[in-house]
Amino acid sequence: MDYFNAVKAFIQVVEAGSFVKAAQALNLPRNTVTKHIQSLESHLRVTLLNRTTRRVSLTNDGTAYYERMVRVIDQWLEAESDLSSAQVRPHGKLRIDMGATVASMLVLPALPDFQKRYPLLQLDIGVSDRPVDLLGDRVDCVIRGGALNDPSLIARRLGSLEYVTCATPGYLAAHGTPQHPRDLEKDHQMVRYFFAATQQRRLETFVQGDERVSVDGPYFVSVNDANALLAAALAGMGVLQTPRFMADPHLESGALVQVLDDWSLEPNPIYIVYSPNRHLSARVRVFVEWLVELFEVKGLR
Repeated sequence: MDYFNAVKAFIQVVEAGSFVKAAQALNLPRNTVTKHIQSLESHLRVTLLNRTTRRVSLTNDGTAYYERMVRVIDQWLEAESDLSSAQVRPHGKLRIDMGATVASMLVLPALPDFQKRYPLLQLDIGVSDRPVDLLGDRVDCVIRGGALNDPSLIARRLGSLEYVTCATPGYLAAHGTPQHPRDLEKDHQMVRYFFAATQQRRLETFVQGDERVSVDGPYFVSVNDANALLAAALAGMGVLQTPRFMADPHLESGALVQVLDDWSLEPNPIYIVYSPNRHLSARVRVFVEWLVELFEVKGLR
């Protein structure tokens, strides 16, 4: 039995959901894929897949085997890639997770440049702010902002996001311009951000010299996405704190006006994080270096 190709066929059937689609993806006859799975089940003396005329599903043994072997095959292919010409021209799939703001405003618009440099790579990008299990979710690396709570992970700082406080001219004409952060809790309405995982709203923090003020302002709308936060503020729904690189085009056009500019906002550090027991492959390494360069070009270092 060709054990390696049998396992690859098994993984492909699971991920494709059918023998036909797996055969197409592997560029093999369907009968060959079927024989690979039969040989594998005979070798292991278990049934890995439940087969019906409509669908293929994993048995309990199949689920346990898939979860372990998919990592083995990933590392096998990664090792071959690193020891080949991949050091010069990395190839293969890279699984990344990042927040919506970094994805839509920074990384995705710049990807054509990355593709020109590394055309043999394929990126699977998850866009979320949820905690990610790097090993369990088969993610190579994640981009996250703020304090890192897991000391077992390896993190490289990419840069930081400077924040500004702003609102539309129409909102300020109707409600006045706040002179102190505490004004936001009395005479104003804010656009608030809440964390999807906990449903808790983020406190807005202001610093001036030794004075530090955290504001839990009233709101009509709160959202869990930075782009939606900006859209709500542009609709005149209140005062918001947002990364400067997101606000700058609207500040320049006059759609937004900065307020409380004598109160500095603590920059939010941005890191790329990966597991210490995950070999830093050539494809991860070139992506990390490209991100460092991107943040530097954007003035976010």
